[in-house]
Order: sequence, then C-alpha cells, then structure tokens
Amino acid sequence: MAALPVTAYVALGANLGDPVTTVRSAIAALRELAGARLVTASSLYRTAPVGLANQPDFINAVAALEVVGSADDFLAALFAIEAGFGRVRSLKNAPRTLDLDLLLFGAERRAAPGLTLPHPRLAERAFVLAPLAEIAPALIIDGHGHVADLLARVAGQRIERLP
Repeated sequence: MAALPVTAYVALGANLGDPVTTVRSAIAALRELAGARLVTASSLYRTAPVGLANQPDFINAVAALEVVGSADDFLAALFAIEAGFGRVRSLKNAPRTLDLDLLLFGAERRAAPGLTLPHPRLAERAFVLAPLAEIAPALIIDGHGHVADLLARVAGQRIERLP
C-alpha cells in the first residue's frame, strides 16, 4: 500500500544576488521535486533581516507541498536545492543566496539534532507567518495556536508584500 501524502510547509528566503529571481526559481525547483507536489506558494515579501542587522533585506515566501516519504528525506531534498543555488552555511542568520526551512511536516512533532518540527522559531517571525497566513489562513500550529493570532503578535516586525 502506498504511503499517504502529508502537507509540508517550507519557508523560502534569500538576500544575496537577485533574491526575487532566486526565490521564484526555488519555488519552481520545489515544483520539480520527486515525491512531492507543489500545492501553492505565497506572494513574495520584503523583510528586515533578523539577527545580523547589517545586511540586505530578505525576500521571503512560503510554499505548501504534498509529500510522500519521510521528513528526513524531504529535508535532504531541500538542502540539495539550497546547494544548487550556491548556499554556504556559515554564521547563524548570515546573508544567504537561498534558505529553505521545513516549517511543518504534517502533524509530526520532533526535537532532534538537525530537525525540529514544528520549526522552533516559526511563531516568532513575521517573514514566516505573513506568507503562511496568506496560503493557509485557517492553519492551527500544534503547540502555538492559530496562524492569524500568531501573526498579530509580531505586528511590529517590518514586512512588505511585493506586488
């Protein structure tokens, strides 16, 4: 019997090179992933950097996919896409060509080296919550609450939806 797909949400971000083109191209790369089907992707958003402040603004989005397989295999595929876009992991919150974060993988909860689900900081960041609320407004994040309520809590963070 074939495994049933789960809905996975992926945050995309970039602030080096041409980040608008990069994020759009990364969404196209997600569409081509084996074992996954892109359901929808949010608009693009321009956001202030978090952590290291002296760097360019980010372009962010969130995509929803139906995935057959494990969270670990899906995360490995996301890392391969990042590498294809020249991602080099250096300092935490450093500028990057592309960042793909696995936010949610169905109802899976996990706290393990290399992967925590739901993503440990998703409830704190407007650059995740605004695009997530756009594509899944009724979503309730286990352990955190309704996405709209979470977004209201980060209203002070600078974020702009691109046309």
